[in-house]
Amino acid sequence: MKKKSEKQQDLDKLKTELAKVSTVILTTFQGITVEDDTKLRRAVQAAGGKYKVVKNTLAELAGTGTPAEGVLKNLKGTHSIAYTETDPVALAKALTKIAKDVPAFQFKSGVVQGKVISIAEIKQLAEMPSKEELISKIMFLLNAPAQRIAMALNALPRNLAVTVSEAVKANRFNS
Repeated sequence: MKKKSEKQQDLDKLKTELAKVSTVILTTFQGITVEDDTKLRRAVQAAGGKYKVVKNTLAELAGTGTPAEGVLKNLKGTHSIAYTETDPVALAKALTKIAKDVPAFQFKSGVVQGKVISIAEIKQLAEMPSKEELISKIMFLLNAPAQRIAMALNALPRNLAVTVSEAVKANRFNS
């Protein structure tokens, strides 16, 4: 059994981490095998997030005054939290993939940038393109007009050269 000072350190550490995060997803974990739990933790870590099984009172105390406060109040039952400071889409995708493979793993609710979201919104978030995909699409859209201008400017001399070449072959310049 942990001493009160150890519990206070755990509370302070979790409160500090939750104060920095942009996304928190509250889940259930009851009935998950150790193997599935290991896969889940690795997937969350690969997405740049953290995953913890927490006691309800610890979660509520740590969530007070943080963006996650709305989701971590009045918890009943067994819960775990996944959270990230970076890309909420990557975390949602990782958790959704695990939820499809492991029926015992279920979403309860979440917070994204201070806004409480439902289970359906978590699934919608997982279907969005990643940050990198969005950046590449924007760069393509910004680059496309410049490419078209360059192609049009290059087409003028090329078309002139083809026309002159065809005229020479047809002996149009000989008098």
